[in-house]
Amino acid sequence: MQSWKCSNCSYTLEAKTPPKECPSCKVKCEFLDNTCYTPDCQYEGTDKRIG
Repeated sequence: MQSWKCSNCSYTLEAKTPPKECPSCKVKCEFLDNTCYTPDCQYEGTDKRIG
């Protein structure tokens, strides 16, 4: 499952695809995929460098 981060309020959630509207700020915003794809963050699951 991928991790997504709201570009507006930084809310994060795990889902196969990002929602149309952020569950936290209730705004239609862009979600950034902050899933870890490199060995430096493999144990955390998310890439803290994103957003």
